[in-house]
This record gives sequence, structure tokens and C-alpha cells, in this order.
Amino acid sequence: MCGVPSLPLLVCHAVMCVIVYVWLLGLASGRCWSEAAEASCRLQWTPVSDSLYRDGDIIIGGLFPVHNDAPEPDQMFTQRMSRAPSSHFVFDYSLSFRHYRWLQTMLFAIEEINQNPGLLPNITLGYLAADTCLAERTTLGAALATVTGQEPTAWSSNCSSAPQVPVIVGDARSSASIAVARTLGVFDIPMVSYFASCSCLSDSKKYPYFLRTVPSDTFQAKGMASLLRLLSWTWVGVVSGDDDYGKFGVQLLLEELRGSGVCVAYSEVIPKAHTLWRMKNIVDIIRKSSAKVVVVFAIAPDAQALMEEVKRQNVSDRQWIATEAWVTSGDISDTQHLPLLVGTIGFALRKAQIPGLGPFLSRIKPVGPEEEPFVREFWETLFECSLQVNTSGPPRRSCTGAEKIAEKPSAYSDVSQLRVSYNVYKAVYAIAHAIQDIHYKLRKVNFTTPVGDIITFDKNGDPAASYDIINWHRDAQGTVAFVEVGNYDSNRGSNWEFQMEIKKVPVSVCSTPCPPGTWKVIQKGKPVCCFDCLPCADGEISNTTGSTDCTRCPEDFWSNAQNTECIPKQVEFLSFQDTMGIILTVLSISGAALTAAVLATFFCHRNTPLVRANNSELSFLLLLSLTLCFLCALAFIGQPVVWSCMLRHTLFGVSFVVCISCVLSKTVVVLVAFRATLPGNNLMRYFGPAQQRLGITFCTLIQVLVCLLWLVLAPPMPSENHERTHSATVVLECAVGSVAAFATLLGYIGLLAAICFLLAFFARKLPDNFNEAKFITFSMIIFCAVWAAFVPAYVSSPGKYAVAVEIFAILASSYGLLLCIFAPKCYIILLQPQKNTKKNMMAK
Repeated sequence: MCGVPSLPLLVCHAVMCVIVYVWLLGLASGRCWSEAAEASCRLQWTPVSDSLYRDGDIIIGGLFPVHNDAPEPDQMFTQRMSRAPSSHFVFDYSLSFRHYRWLQTMLFAIEEINQNPGLLPNITLGYLAADTCLAERTTLGAALATVTGQEPTAWSSNCSSAPQVPVIVGDARSSASIAVARTLGVFDIPMVSYFASCSCLSDSKKYPYFLRTVPSDTFQAKGMASLLRLLSWTWVGVVSGDDDYGKFGVQLLLEELRGSGVCVAYSEVIPKAHTLWRMKNIVDIIRKSSAKVVVVFAIAPDAQALMEEVKRQNVSDRQWIATEAWVTSGDISDTQHLPLLVGTIGFALRKAQIPGLGPFLSRIKPVGPEEEPFVREFWETLFECSLQVNTSGPPRRSCTGAEKIAEKPSAYSDVSQLRVSYNVYKAVYAIAHAIQDIHYKLRKVNFTTPVGDIITFDKNGDPAASYDIINWHRDAQGTVAFVEVGNYDSNRGSNWEFQMEIKKVPVSVCSTPCPPGTWKVIQKGKPVCCFDCLPCADGEISNTTGSTDCTRCPEDFWSNAQNTECIPKQVEFLSFQDTMGIILTVLSISGAALTAAVLATFFCHRNTPLVRANNSELSFLLLLSLTLCFLCALAFIGQPVVWSCMLRHTLFGVSFVVCISCVLSKTVVVLVAFRATLPGNNLMRYFGPAQQRLGITFCTLIQVLVCLLWLVLAPPMPSENHERTHSATVVLECAVGSVAAFATLLGYIGLLAAICFLLAFFARKLPDNFNEAKFITFSMIIFCAVWAAFVPAYVSSPGKYAVAVEIFAILASSYGLLLCIFAPKCYIILLQPQKNTKKNMMAK
């Protein structure tokens, strides 16, 4: 109720005071018998637990979970429950050696202070320490009974002798400390906790009288997040206890991990009722998850319940991260759990050596007039014997009472890992120094313990944080060895000095970091630590591990095969060393040589009827132009330079115009020659050799004019093609300069070829034994087909292949003209000379 922010604090205090006052009156009214009947005092309610008391000028209260489980009937679902014949629930009401050592440390510190003449010389400290049984209900009951004197103790039975407890050391648990601090804070009773580390208790407005000698979990969460990042554990599981310690601790850890690159695969809660099915489900999740690192933010009993199920399922491939609550717990680090938990790393409270504590712990005996509570139970549990005859249950051997505690290894007598015990020790000394200053200004104490540590509290009642980083190793005897591998001190800042003996740090990632040459893409619906690695596209690189994107290379660079660095692009052009270049060169030279051979054949047989009948002058000019057509293909091969770029297209355009003009002239002559045989027709006088030369010259001059204008206005020049091909190469080519000029050059050749084809087509059926128009028609069909297919092939071909397509079109059309027009004639000249007569040429 008092935790509601909207309720004024004074009203809340007033209401609480009235409730507690009425409750105390009820206790007081039934506590004392009438003086006439009996002068002694008797309690009218069931005591919460046993307690240890020693009288003194000032009584210091203490709350310690000597027993791990509170005997509460409502815990019927825990694994420790069993049903007794009397229908009452019986619990494993076990005594904790470790916790019992904490209580004895408080007694030792008080006795040490009483014997110190320099500290509180005229004041004797007493104590009243109660068992809280590790539960909120019993802790609050014990605290109220302690401060009101309602705890059954060994003091006088006079009601007026109830001790006045002005301050309490405790409690161990955060949840219980919250309940006690809220209740006792109403009465301005301070409490100094030795193990309640929840960050929520740092709120000085809610808990103005709460202090502690254990660091706040805020520091532990920061250190744990740094540890995970340091060891590159980006994919972790989290398990916490169902209490304020676990809830607030995990909340702090998740806040520290936010944006750090560490992702949480799952977050499970250990219930206070350690039911088998619930623990099994938690461990199933741990076993099936790909996260190999598990952070357990829980108190020791909860962590022990978890590890029992881990042992049952034999989960051995996990790296456990422990908090200070259980990292040095002997119950968890025993030989049964060690094979599965070896390598565990975690934060431990700073340990210290307390001189004289070992002999003090060994002083107790189970017999004698000053026997303390818990001693008999402790003795029988430690030595597994019985101090009295046991009439029920299995028989046990009898204890002599002379057994040696120091000779029986246990968590009680082990003073090698004094961490929480040292916090108890510091809490008692902090109270003593506050008393030394006359006022109870605990927040202002500043002193040095006998161990040599300076103790102060900040404005929230928190001490400076100091942790040891502990790693579980197996020693030669097969037991656990807590090896310190680092430390953290908030006064000096973080100081990570890992001296790990682990040969290989376990890997715990959701996805393996993307190697150079790839980039990560977050998997849909999953944390940022789960991603896919996609290779960079061609021309892009990533040269770091875990890159989130790829970088495009500069224009003149390209990515290497691994996409990890940009390298200069390779220069590409159709060279004479390429296989394709060699083939085209051979075809070009072969075509020129074949044409020269035909020219030589015609020259040698120039006086024969066949050569004379086919206009030998035009034939020689046609063969010369075809030779140039074949040879101009060589200008397209090799690295483009200024002169080759300007030569290749002009030579090609002019030589082909000369060639087609000759073919066109021959076609016209054929048509006119047959028309001239008609009576009264004298057309041949207009198409004599002079007119033919003039026509060829005129047609050629038009193409020459186009080429000159092209070379003057926008000549073809060498260029690097970065757009036509998206690859690792730079294509060196000849940019046409003017597309219009190039189109005009090709269009003019096409126009002449089309006219020649039409005229030859009309003359194909003229009555002649050797009709040349038929051969010209076939040659023009091949020529037009080749150049019609050239345009789309040229546009779609990448890089040097575009040049190869153009050369192929030149050679294919040249071979078509040569073979279609001259092959039949060479056949007759060389193989059928008997047909090479005037009579045969004129026959119909």
C-alpha cells in the first residue's frame, strides 16, 4: 500500500503506525500474566524461528536465512514436499552451512569490536539474530519480532527486559529486504543488508533507512554486458529468478545490451515452486536453442534447482554466466554438477581474509550450558549422526560431541571464499562506527576495516562496486577451483585483465559474422543478431567482417573474385592475339587472297569470250574493290587509336560503295544490252565504258563526301565504354562520333544494294546461256540479308563482340559477292574451257 506513488508519504506512515501499534497492543495484552498469578512473561503466539541473543548496551539485530525453506503449507507444489500420515505437509527444512557461517560472522565481528579498546570503549554491543528461512513472510515476521522483543530468547523472562534493537543487519534477499525496509522505515529503524543487491533498493526516497555493503546490481549488469561484448558472445539466453533480484537484474542487463550488438535468444523465469514440468520446460528451451551462452540471474536455491534439471538432461555444451548470488555456491559447484558446469564464468563479490574467523567458527559444541540454537541440528547434519536416540525414521550412528569441525570439510568452515561473510563483517563495523560517532548517520560513515578496506556509502546507501571475475576450473582432486581471471572496481573504473586458461573461447552467435565480400541482411521477424550473409554484387565490395552493405567501386575499377577489394578494370578490345581476332584475320586475308587469285585468273584469260562478254574493265574494278573490302576488316582489329578509328569506317564505306557501284553498273549494262538488240534501239551508246566510269565515280564521290563531312564535324575517336557492358573490363572501342553520319554511310550502301537487287531481279529471266543477272541477284540477296541482320546483332552484342559482328558482316557480304558473281565464271574458265567460246556465250 505504501508503494503507491499517489498516496502522500506522511499519510502512509500514519496508517502503518496505527496498524502496527494496534498489533503491538494485542501482543502486549496477551503476553503477561497477572502479577498475582505469575511474575513471569509468556508468549501468546507461535514463534517465527529460533534466534541467538546476547545482552549488551546496544543490541544489533540480524536476519539470516539459516534454513533454506520456510515451513509454509501453501508451498505444496514444491519438489521438497511430501504428505505425512497426519495429513500435515512435511518439508525438507534444511540448514545451510554457508548461511549459518554468515550468522556466525556477525557474532565474530561483534565480539571483535567488543574486544577492541579503540572502538566503542565504553559500550558493549549485543546481538539478536533470527532465522528468516529464505522467505518474505518469515523474514518480515522475524524482523518485527526482533525490534519489538517478541522473539523467544535466552534472556530474562521479565517483560520489561525485552531488548531494544535500533538497527538490523540483513536481509540476504532483495525481495525480503524490500518488505522489511518499507515496514521498519516507518519507525526510522535503519537496516544494513549484506546481500540484497537489487537496484530498486537504491531509491533513497522509498527506502531512506536502507543501506547495504553489497554493490547494486546496476554495476554487475554493466560489467556483465561488457564481458559478453568482450568475448564476442552476441547470442545469449537469459534465465532469472521470480523475485525482485532476478526481475530487476535482468531488466538492467537488457537495458545495457540494447544497441550493443548482443541479442537475447530467450528469457525464462524460474518459479519459486520448482515444479518438475516447469523446470523441464526451461531446460528444454536451453537445450534446443542455438545460443551457447546462458546468463542465470537468480539466487543460489533457484540456480541450484535449474542445475539439477540440467544435470538430469545432461546439457553439457553450454557456457554459463553466473551472478554473485551463486557463482561461489558450494551446493551448485559440487562434483555432481561440475562436469556440466566447468568453465562457468561470473561475477563474485570481492573476497577477503578475516583473521581469526576460522577458529571462531570451530569453537561451537553441541553440549554445554551456553549451547546456541541451531548447534544440535548443525552438528547432526555436518557429521551425519544423532545426538539423541532416534525412535522414528532410519537409524543413525550416535554423535559423541567431540568431533572436530575443522576436520570435516564443509561450506561452514571454508574461509577461503569469504565474500558475503565479508559483507556481513563490514555491515557490523559500519554500525559500530556510526555508534562511535554518537549519531546513527550510517550514510556518512567513512572508516577503514581491520582488513584494510575503506567503507563509505553514497547518497543512495550503496557502497562502491568491487567484483572479482571468477572462472570455474577443475583441480587435481576433481573438485571446483574458483580462479580469479579479472576484476571490476567502480572507484578505479573497469579493469579487465583476463588471464584465462581456456584454450578456446566458446562461440555463441545466432548467425556467423559475415566474412568480407558479403553483407548481412536481417532475417525477417528475428533479432538483429540473426541475419543472412549475401554476396556483394559484381562491381561492389565489402572489406570488413560483419558489413551491413557493399560499396560500389569507382568507375575505372572493379571488384575482385572475392568482392573484397577494387582492382583496375581490364582493358578489352578485339586484338590479333584473341582467338576470335585470329579467325577473323585469317578469313580476311584468305578472302583478299582469293579475290587476288580470281583477279589473276581474269587477267590471264582477259581475251577469252567469257571475260570480254562480262565487261572485263568492270570486273577488274569490282575485284579490286572486293580486295579492299576484305582488307578493311583488318582495320577493325587491334587497339583503337585515332588513325584506325578514322580509317576503318571511311575505308569500309568507300570500298563497299565502289563494289556495289560496279555491280550496279554491270546490272544496268546487262539490261541495256538485251534491250539494245531490239530493232531501232540504240541505247548502248549511252552506257559505254566512259559512262560506266562516270557513274561509278559519281556514286563513289557521294560516299566520299559523306565520309569527309563525318571526319570534319564529328570523327570517330577511341573511347572507353563503361555503359555497354557491366563487367570487370573496360571496352576500348571507336565511338562513331556522329550516329547520323554512320547511319547515312550504311543507308547509302543499302540504297545502292537495293537498286542493284531490283534491277538484277528484273533481268534474271533474260534469254541468255550465261545470264549474269541471276548471279548478281543471288549476291544481292546475301548482301542485303547480312546487313539487315547486322543492325540488331551489333546493338545487342557487348564489348568487343560488337566489333566482331561488324567484321563478320563485312566478310560475309564480301564473300557473298565474290562467290556468287565470280565462282561460276572461274568454274568455266578453269574447269570447262570448252564452253568459253563466243558461240556458247551468244547461244540462247
